[in-house]
Amino acid sequence: KSAAKYAAIWSEQGSPLLVHSQQQTVLLRGYLGNQGVEADVELAMRYGEPSIESALRRLAERGVDRLLILPMYPQYSATTTASVLDEVFSCLGRVRNIPEVRWIKHFHDHPGFIAALRQSVLDHWKRHGRAQDRGGKLVMSFHGVPKRTLLLGDPYHCECQKTGRLLAESLGLGPDQYVVTFQSRFGRAEWLQPYTAPTLEALARGGAKAVDVI
Repeated sequence: KSAAKYAAIWSEQGSPLLVHSQQQTVLLRGYLGNQGVEADVELAMRYGEPSIESALRRLAERGVDRLLILPMYPQYSATTTASVLDEVFSCLGRVRNIPEVRWIKHFHDHPGFIAALRQSVLDHWKRHGRAQDRGGKLVMSFHGVPKRTLLLGDPYHCECQKTGRLLAESLGLGPDQYVVTFQSRFGRAEWLQPYTAPTLEALARGGAKAVDVI
């Protein structure tokens, strides 16, 4: 079932995640160069290729001795952002002369990130109209994690809620015009709620003729 879903979104260039990430890498490299910033930019994947280990090796071969690690997860979670750092330091643990390392924890409430999300929604509304005009809502669906992570102190749930609130405010939406949900749960344990699929079903039963999902 998963293979069929992946096939439905695959592009001629390959995985959309890899294609977009490669484009971001090139654009960031060019942007920094235009700003006069002397910085090397390498793409690495936590799971898959190019791997973190291979990226660190290429940078070391070019004499880079200061690293800024940017995990591409806007909201921090021990299951995602921290796992990137675990892999980085695991790789560096096998190196005798390690570089200076800094890292960015999150950017869930950064004005630039919120503005980019806002523009994405506005572009969609311009092309397709607003679901709110047909009795629906803007559904902000985040990847879920087990509820246990929240109880252990993981800030992911709170940061998702803040991203949702800031995006809604930037779009001029009231509390009754959007909803934050969580998707992609596995196993029998309780995950962060509300779940996306039941929320969509409830909206339909409530008379919504359309929903926008980001």
